[in-house]
Amino acid sequence: MQKRTVAFHTLGCKLNFSETSTLSRMLENEGFEKKGFDDLADVYVINTCSVTDNADKECRQLVRRIQRRSPGSFVVITGCYAQLKPQEIASIPGVDLVLGAAEKFNIARHIGELSKGDPARICSCDIEEVSGFNASFSQNDRTRTFLKVQDGCDYSCTFCTIPMARGKSRSDSVANVVKHAAKLAADGVKEIVLTGVNLGDFGRGPDGDLRYEENFFDLVKALDKVGGIERYRISSIEPNLLTNEIIEYVANSDKFMPHFHIPLQSGSNHILGLMRRRYRRELYAERVGLIKTLMPHCAIGVDVIVGFPGETEEHFTETFDFLHSLDVSYLHVFTYSERDHTRALDIKPVVPVPVRNERNKTLRNLSYMKMQYFTGQHAGQERKVLFEGHEKNGMMEGYTDNYIRISTPYRKEWENRLVEWKL
Repeated sequence: MQKRTVAFHTLGCKLNFSETSTLSRMLENEGFEKKGFDDLADVYVINTCSVTDNADKECRQLVRRIQRRSPGSFVVITGCYAQLKPQEIASIPGVDLVLGAAEKFNIARHIGELSKGDPARICSCDIEEVSGFNASFSQNDRTRTFLKVQDGCDYSCTFCTIPMARGKSRSDSVANVVKHAAKLAADGVKEIVLTGVNLGDFGRGPDGDLRYEENFFDLVKALDKVGGIERYRISSIEPNLLTNEIIEYVANSDKFMPHFHIPLQSGSNHILGLMRRRYRRELYAERVGLIKTLMPHCAIGVDVIVGFPGETEEHFTETFDFLHSLDVSYLHVFTYSERDHTRALDIKPVVPVPVRNERNKTLRNLSYMKMQYFTGQHAGQERKVLFEGHEKNGMMEGYTDNYIRISTPYRKEWENRLVEWKL
């Protein structure tokens, strides 16, 4: 009997990539054969994001593309957009199944119940009812894996839909994460990127209300002892949860890389207050100062939102000047976009879209200059590069410990290997 085929497409964050990878393995275990998204397949699964409007639009475009190529295939939509707007997605012509946050890991059973031609089925529930923790990891190649250790968020930032899409903060146990890391090491993985929605809040039980007697710092210390893993990275951690002890530990660890990604969102305390962030810019500057004192070579990435309601030209200048003064390496710049059911919709005045776009461009230029300066500081140094196990146009890529990207002509013997490299 011919195997049924399935293809996946992921929109959004590293967490989504780790979950898509897990869904793929689940269906392969059920006898499905995995195909590329541009190939013909019996089932197409789109794992969505809803942080920006673009992700919503992209989802619709992908469904239309599948309809043109393979109108008889089943289309399954899951992820944050599916949880937030299931009815809207179900109304897209060609969609057969919408899986909310509680049901995505039951994907095999739901696909087994589908019949082509039936109205789109919605399998979802109120986000308050979502509980349990599903461990996930990505394995596109053996070099680097995104390992999900935490999910959901209890914070209530006024611009954010993630708590509505993923539910309350909950996490795995240290023992389970260590077990996953050891298995990944046995499979030849060299680098693990720890991912979560609010990673520093690690330590809550799988139902969110019970706290394990452990926290993110305990996880860091336990993972440091796992044999076979050469490198760990902390994907993103809130400044108020990035403690001095974590920074000091990373500074003295051979396995935790000198690389932090710390969301800022605004360099204006007034705007941080409107966003309901849990810190002020002074704390952020303190964290960056300690990191660079202990690890002058450390890469620091920053998330920042431009055009938030109420952001005047003075507030934006405050943000620009603050970022300019900080010893950070690169910025991820997001243009604010209105999201349904968020408190930010009530904040006035609204910043015109052309102004938002102009501010985005200004900060992206600053980011480019920051990265050029950071890279230039290390010219002539020798640093270890972990090269990835795939070739593209005769080239291969890898990253130094402090996240400088290196591209070089492909050499088979360097795949998944740490190589001393002169910058």
